[in-house]
Formats: sequence, C-alpha cells, structure tokens
Amino acid sequence: MATTTRTSLKHCDLITLDGRYDSQTAPELVQALRESMDAGVYHIVLDVEKVTYFGSAAIRALVMAYKECRRFNRGDVRLANVNPRVQQVLDMAGILPLIQSFDDAVLAVGSF
Repeated sequence: MATTTRTSLKHCDLITLDGRYDSQTAPELVQALRESMDAGVYHIVLDVEKVTYFGSAAIRALVMAYKECRRFNRGDVRLANVNPRVQQVLDMAGILPLIQSFDDAVLAVGSF
C-alpha cells in the first residue's frame, strides 16, 4: 500500500511518499508527478522519508520526471529525507549523482 500526497507551494510542488512503491503502486507516483508538470510546475521535491520499498517502476517514474523537468532548463527534481534503504536502491541505479538530496523537506523546498 502506498500513499502519495501532492502539495502545491509557492516555488515548487512537494510530493510526499509513504509506503511501498512497486509496479502496482508506482502509477500513483507517476500520476502525482504528471499532475505537477501538467500544471506547469517543474520544480518538484519528493519526500521519501516513509518509503519502505522503491522498485524499478518508481525509479522509472523518477527518471522520467527528472528528464522532463530538466528539459529546456525548466526546473529540477530534488529528494528529501532519503532513508538508507531508498538511498541504497538509488545509488545502485546510479541516480544519486544526478538528483540532489536534502536532509529534510524544508531544505529541499528552500533550495528552489
């Protein structure tokens, strides 16, 4: 079970993830990212503190959003509260050098 909450802030959208993101639940993440980008918001922070599993489908969603936000220098995707389990997965996938991560959501949001 996964819960994805999208919050529109002044300079970016904060998407809070909670639970397990696998091939069954990753479409929820894709939908939240798509809603932000369709609304013209290309500065996105993903708070992954409560994520227990981050599978390949979720990684694809993250990379898709990263590419679309960075296209034409429109914006960026940042990560907040990356727990050790998620950090290990993203490191193995080679994502961490590309996407900035912050210790908390306030710092990540403030970086825009």
